[in-house]
Amino acid sequence: MQIAPPDPKARELQRAFDLFNQRSQELTLAYEALQARAESLTKQLAIANGELRRQYEEKEALSKRLASLLSALPAGVVVVESDGVVGEANPAARRMLGEALVGNAWSSVQSTLKPTETPEEWCLGKCRVAIAESPLDASGTSGGNLLLIHDVTAAHELKATVERKQRLAAMGEMAASLAHQLRTPLAAALLYSSNLSQPGLSDAARARFSGKAAEQLKRLERLIQDVLLFARGESIGRDRIPVSDLLAETARTVEPLCREKGVAFSLRAPTDRTIIIGSRKALGGALLNLLENALQACEARGAGAGEVDLSAEVAGGCVRIGVRDTGAGIGAQMQARIFEPFFTTRSQGTGLGLAIALGVVRAHSGTIDVHSTVGEGAEFVVWLPCSNEAEEEKGSDEKTRA
Repeated sequence: MQIAPPDPKARELQRAFDLFNQRSQELTLAYEALQARAESLTKQLAIANGELRRQYEEKEALSKRLASLLSALPAGVVVVESDGVVGEANPAARRMLGEALVGNAWSSVQSTLKPTETPEEWCLGKCRVAIAESPLDASGTSGGNLLLIHDVTAAHELKATVERKQRLAAMGEMAASLAHQLRTPLAAALLYSSNLSQPGLSDAARARFSGKAAEQLKRLERLIQDVLLFARGESIGRDRIPVSDLLAETARTVEPLCREKGVAFSLRAPTDRTIIIGSRKALGGALLNLLENALQACEARGAGAGEVDLSAEVAGGCVRIGVRDTGAGIGAQMQARIFEPFFTTRSQGTGLGLAIALGVVRAHSGTIDVHSTVGEGAEFVVWLPCSNEAEEEKGSDEKTRA
């Protein structure tokens, strides 16, 4: 019995069925893999959502904490947007500047503040506030600013009270020292004056006693003038003083004195247009005090044995004015006291010259340094802020063109 050959259609159908089964299995595997991947992504998404929710809750808590801190902060915090309008303000700022602060232009709010003699401090009614400004972001590109406002009224009043007490204490010390200084020449003047009433006094003796009494009275007058200068030493003007002119004027006064005492004098002044803002008279007087001290130091070593040098140079926005002498020098212990009022090593000195000079220089935002070695002379160096007149004119022209 012969077996009939398979029908080609049946074979084709079988192959198609087998291929269908294979594809079905592949799709089943792919679906299972996709389902597993979906479950994994769902778990990852849930974890990510949980992390985001945790971060959100932490930031929300931090935001509330910061909000409560800003509300409790005694200093005012103001956010000024890039358009100049106040965007946010904490309660302290609203108490200082008004409840309607937010939404107003900061320039209109600032117009209610009156400037004081201290930079960055303003008067607000009876209060005194300090305002610090910084950009909202580190790069400063956002255009907005963050303002921190401190009420410094109590601190300012405390400072004024402390300064007042210090002035009263200094006044007490000064009064005691002044009484001691006045007593000696006054007693001498009284003694010489009492001798004038002696009967039978010759004209020569009378003239001698009269001259000595007048000399002591002049000493008293000089002492009182120095005290007044010391008391007024902190008031300055707004003169524009060329450094070269100031040194030239001072040199014209002191050079004849040096020539009379046989002391050499030299002047080295800057030739540019460097200027100082202040009181020409006060600064000239301070330099003269330093130069007179230098002359007296040289004179003490003998005629013709000394030299006084006055010089100035500009360095880093300041002018350095040096007064150098070749006198006996100043010891370290004495250097610590030479600027004290009424401290002097000369019998006829008032002890106020250097104190007056220091007060004047400090009033002009400057300092005085002393460099000295015993036996090698001394140099007093005055540092004062300065500017260049040519640069100021250039800056003014640029502002005008802008």
